Amino acid sequence: MHPRTLAEIDTPAVVIDVDRAMANIARAQAYGNAHGLPLRPHIKTHKLPFFAHAQMERGAIGITVQKIGEAEVMADAGLTDIFLPYNIVGADKLKRLRALADRVALSVTADGAATVAGLSAAFADAGRPLSVLVECDTGMGRCGVQTPDEARALAEAIDAADGLAFGGLMAYPAVGKPHETQAFFAETLAELARAGLEANVVSNGGTPDLWRAHEVTAATEHRPGTYIYLDRYQVARGVGTEADCALTVLTTVVSRPTSTRAIVDAGSKALTSDTLGMTGFGAVVEVPGVTVSALSEEHGFLDLSAAPNGLAVGDRVRILPNHACVVSNLFDVVHLVSGDRVVDVLPVAARGRVG
Repeated sequence: MHPRTLAEIDTPAVVIDVDRAMANIARAQAYGNAHGLPLRPHIKTHKLPFFAHAQMERGAIGITVQKIGEAEVMADAGLTDIFLPYNIVGADKLKRLRALADRVALSVTADGAATVAGLSAAFADAGRPLSVLVECDTGMGRCGVQTPDEARALAEAIDAADGLAFGGLMAYPAVGKPHETQAFFAETLAELARAGLEANVVSNGGTPDLWRAHEVTAATEHRPGTYIYLDRYQVARGVGTEADCALTVLTTVVSRPTSTRAIVDAGSKALTSDTLGMTGFGAVVEVPGVTVSALSEEHGFLDLSAAPNGLAVGDRVRILPNHACVVSNLFDVVHLVSGDRVVDVLPVAARGRVG
């Protein structure tokens, strides 16, 4: 029997405002529809088949996952069109990828010859070729080929490899630089055309610049992830407001050692240590100006300088984390709420599936 109200939820706990999450899905889908830009949401944020199906039902063309484990969970839950934009390396992972491709429509990425060689060896005798997109570094500085010329050369290698089919281009762009991404894609598409190759998919991604995604006119799809929950960082980026944020961590004040410090029962094992350039590790929803100033494993330190008399031992507060995606992977279950009513308690099905 799950708790019926917020007051009955034991802490620390992840609370998802299901009405806000569904509104965020609908808002982004409406934007994509208005700009003729299909969405392929990234499930790494929620890791829940419940929300993956909700995204599909509202118009998404498929889902994005980051690891094979996530893809396996989603395939088990009936999701059938999956993009895995990650270099898959190693015999065990390639064996799992081959088995997954027999179950769903699957595509992956590669950014180098070694990854392509491994994929080709695993799929050389497959009944249908594996679609492989070239990952492009358009400014993020993570994975990806560095120039349009390198992208064209790798596309040619994929096209020539046994068991593989060149599927297109993919990027996870730097925040605030959609025009740089568009320029990289445009130049690469021209290179491909000269080589007689066609990119059927040009996949762009990210939530921070979601409302500018249409500026990347070469893109045939967009992969937002955090948009479903939002978080403190996305609010700072202007993607939404605090009133749009669906995920919070419900905590209890367990100590008031000084007039300007309170301790809650959510530390680094319940709240992400990501700062993403912001001050503190989260904000208290109920007391404006109060932030999580430090974390130890089981203790969250609240800086009460802005509200020295604002909280007492036993008070329950919700923390808006800096980065919602990490928090999803820290809890076995999440509590879906509508107002103060608990709608459901769901296991985080893809929690820990990082391989």
